[in-house]
Amino acid sequence: MRIGLLTEGGHPYAFGESGAWCERLVRGLGQHRFDLYAVGRPSATGASLPLPPNARLVRAADPEGASGNLLERAALGTARAARRAYGRRDRRRFTEAYERLVTGLCAEEAEGTGGARGVSTAGAGGSGAADVGEPGGAAAFAEGLYALAELARERGGLPGALRSDDAVRALEAACRAPGARRGAAAAGLPDHLAFAEHLEGVLRPLSLDWYEEDALGAADLCHAAAGGTTALPGLLAGHFFGTPLLVTEYGVQLRAHYLSAAGADRSAPLRTLLAALHGRLAAEVYRQAALLTPGNAHTRRWQERCGADRDRVRTVHPGMAADRFDGVGEDEESGDPTTLVWVGRAEPAKDLVALLHAFAEIRTRQPDARLRIVTVPVRDPGAEPYLAQCRALAAQLFPDEAAGAHAVGENPVSFEELGGPEAPTLEDTYASGAVVVLSSVVEGFPAGLVEAMFCARATVSTDVGAVVEIIGGTGLVVPPRNPRALADACLALLRDPERRYRLGAAARARALELFTVEQNLAAFRGIYLELLSHAPVRHRPGDGALFAHPAEAHVPGSWTPRAVTAGTGAPDA
Repeated sequence: MRIGLLTEGGHPYAFGESGAWCERLVRGLGQHRFDLYAVGRPSATGASLPLPPNARLVRAADPEGASGNLLERAALGTARAARRAYGRRDRRRFTEAYERLVTGLCAEEAEGTGGARGVSTAGAGGSGAADVGEPGGAAAFAEGLYALAELARERGGLPGALRSDDAVRALEAACRAPGARRGAAAAGLPDHLAFAEHLEGVLRPLSLDWYEEDALGAADLCHAAAGGTTALPGLLAGHFFGTPLLVTEYGVQLRAHYLSAAGADRSAPLRTLLAALHGRLAAEVYRQAALLTPGNAHTRRWQERCGADRDRVRTVHPGMAADRFDGVGEDEESGDPTTLVWVGRAEPAKDLVALLHAFAEIRTRQPDARLRIVTVPVRDPGAEPYLAQCRALAAQLFPDEAAGAHAVGENPVSFEELGGPEAPTLEDTYASGAVVVLSSVVEGFPAGLVEAMFCARATVSTDVGAVVEIIGGTGLVVPPRNPRALADACLALLRDPERRYRLGAAARARALELFTVEQNLAAFRGIYLELLSHAPVRHRPGDGALFAHPAEAHVPGSWTPRAVTAGTGAPDA
């Protein structure tokens, strides 16, 4: 089977967990051929992972920057050039299609009418109107999207046209039309210009040279490793060639947009328009996908809330490499019985402030307790100020303690960085403590929790995201933003070693059953065959007919009896 794998700045460029899943999928399903299409910005080094024999990088494009694979003809590079390049008929086609798209974006919706049901733009700083997508608005958006895609395919792209005066005027008219969202109606010219620029970036995949018979047209199946812009080429492949689309989401793009702090300085009307755009695109991806495979029930609920048909949603837990944690997991009594361990990115969503206040309560009731905060290196400039704030709070709550007048004091809370001398590997970090703590107020699928379970560690977690689904009764779960409940749960495990070991063993057994690479590969192996079996057969020159020969024909050896010579009953020599 030929799989068109759509990735977002991941495989084969990324070396983190974002690229690891695609790497394991491609190598684990060696019987299939993977054509990789990378949408997104490559790594700063430009390096890429080596590809196995069954995979090749066919196309790569950065929607936010220049790319040699974007069909941005020189004549279409600017708004003025776009007006010269398009004839009157094509300009009319573009204007009509763009008007349909932005009209669908700006249309006010009624609760419960379909599309992105019940998702409020208030979470993104909008007017508070529900981003639910009435059939008329969703249909108009889809019609405009595919009309623009057809024009882009014929004319070799339309980035310049998307930022032309015609586009801005159409957007302004849609925002002020009767029935438009209240937030959109309040948008001014700066908002229109900023949104037109953002919309161009989102729709740049329409201008790629991927929609040819020798590119995505040759794929038996498109598999998008994320929703949103990453899945857009798969939508177009389905529109042009009827190729089935499989969308795997371990983090919902729409949710990430609502939670992003990048647009905090944007005006409310602009945030309303951006939320509407990402909501409409998510709803269209979910509507057209042959199958959605969220990584957890939390993501599945988001997809269904955004209009996904639950009959076409199947949860497939992410596969994680468990063998690296075998040494720690088989030695469940290792680690300091008085030490709590926290591992993750230092950011406000992790609520380290609540963890430190909870630990202050723990210290008053168990003075020998210690807390290790091990941070994962990140390049986010906002991480350092938050980490500095947490260090200052720890110094205030826990003055360095000394055993005597002439001894050097030591703080019971240590801040370390993963990969440093104190925490060289994840295995060593988890092995150092008795209990692993997660104190977040916002989570998707916390992979660190699964790693702790592989290490047979008892866990205390806040009830956010997919935590309860992951834990499944093998750890303690408390409400978020509740330091007292967090402290009580940690103390319960620190004071009860037998319960700690019992929960740790159960956690490891659960993780090995549900979250390994093997179960993930087995699921997708079956899904690929299922989707192809329901897809129309498309013959390509030289390919031969699909399933024309039985599987036994490809295995060495004789599987059928030899011909019998007439009249003798003896096998023919």
